[in-house]
Amino acid sequence: MVFGMQKGFNSDIQVRGKAYHIQTEDWGQGNPYLVARIFCQGAVVQTIKVSYEEALRNLSVRQPDAIKTALRQLHNRVIDDLVSGRNP
Repeated sequence: MVFGMQKGFNSDIQVRGKAYHIQTEDWGQGNPYLVARIFCQGAVVQTIKVSYEEALRNLSVRQPDAIKTALRQLHNRVIDDLVSGRNP
């Protein structure tokens, strides 16, 4: 499957009195990973790296939108985990 590199997502949220920036990006087919980083006060506090294979495993979407869908799901999961206390 050939995919074009997707634009990522960025979110700024407040959790338990701290400001976080979440950045999720597609590293492209040459380095087939989706990577999410959680920043607090400008420092990376956590990096989540997911291979295309893992990210696409449970998706029924098998078209160019598949990576975009997986990227959005990863971004949302990282935010949900942060808000629920499962991440920093």
